[in-house]
Amino acid sequence: MDFKLDPLIDDYRLRIRDFVAEHILPLENDRANFDAGENIALPVLEAVRAKVKAAGLWALQMPVARGGQGLSMSGIAPCYEEMNRSIFGPVCFNSAAPDDGNMLVLDKVLSERQKDVWLQPIVDGHCQSAFAMTEPHPGGGSDPSMIQTTAEKRGGKWVVHGRKWFTTGGAAARHFILVARTSADRRHGLTAFLYHADQPGWRVTRQIPIMGPEDHGGHCEIIYDGLEIPEENVLIGEGAGLKLTQIRLGPARLTHCMRWTGMAKRALEIAADYISERESFGMKLADHEGVQWMIGGAAMDVDIGRLLTMRAAWLLDQGQIARKEVSMAKVAVSEALHKAVDTALQLCGAKGYSKDLPLEWMYRYARLARLGDGASEIHKMVLSRSLLTERQAFWSWA
Repeated sequence: MDFKLDPLIDDYRLRIRDFVAEHILPLENDRANFDAGENIALPVLEAVRAKVKAAGLWALQMPVARGGQGLSMSGIAPCYEEMNRSIFGPVCFNSAAPDDGNMLVLDKVLSERQKDVWLQPIVDGHCQSAFAMTEPHPGGGSDPSMIQTTAEKRGGKWVVHGRKWFTTGGAAARHFILVARTSADRRHGLTAFLYHADQPGWRVTRQIPIMGPEDHGGHCEIIYDGLEIPEENVLIGEGAGLKLTQIRLGPARLTHCMRWTGMAKRALEIAADYISERESFGMKLADHEGVQWMIGGAAMDVDIGRLLTMRAAWLLDQGQIARKEVSMAKVAVSEALHKAVDTALQLCGAKGYSKDLPLEWMYRYARLARLGDGASEIHKMVLSRSLLTERQAFWSWA
């Protein structure tokens, strides 16, 4: 096993590290650079994105022919980690959710002609996208088989009725992937569709208030009351909606882990700086044994998560589904992120709780990580089923 990065990947990683330090981290210090949802303000974002493109660091995950850098999953992992050293980082490189996951799946399943229409504007940063799957009770969430939104075929078009919520970026997105029920079949009863924001028959009823901070376009509740979608905008065939979600969600969960690792490392970096300077009872905080246990344990958990992430990324690059490996990484990294930020905030005391540091921002963000893209408990159920089915093969090196 060789844990050294390929020189090309390491060059990207180091250039991203330098770019973040020079052009993005300083933006966090001025509240004028934040929008109302506490994300990077759009005019500021556009200026940074122009610099990213000029530096040759745009859309690492997309093919070179589409304006990206053509890196593999294991190649983008250390780079995404460096991006999220800043709370503003990933979106500046066009590597933030949900666009990141949507671009990855659309690049896999669309024809070249369809990519020109639906994928290229997202790659270029000309529009946002959204993935509309989750529904309020009694609809689908972690269990897609519960999806209630329906699409009925009428005269060569699909007519959609239903309701979605927590559709990230829904108020700003132009291109949507929608999952709806097209039959009662438990496994083949879902179909995935593409539609454009300009089409009639749907509306955002509200942006759901959250703990925050917000994504651009919020987390939206959407009503469908007759949206018509042509047959050509069905993704990978009628009844293949569950398959489409599986193709999308595995890599998307893993890219979350890549970014979260970077944020967790930044939180511990902030804490390390503080405890190395702050004195208490005649000694530096960093010299207290209890403090060492806290920050050392958090650092260990972060490193475990990043190794699990890289293993899953490598397996995806080999063409494997890596379902259980992605689940392991998702649980480990989301919980390591929460622990790292909580530890850093505790060690920085009242300063960590204030907006003088980005830790309170990270704390609110980190709590979502254990819920979004499947709660930790759901992924542990997946792991349990794998263990009970595979037994000794669960631990295979292959």
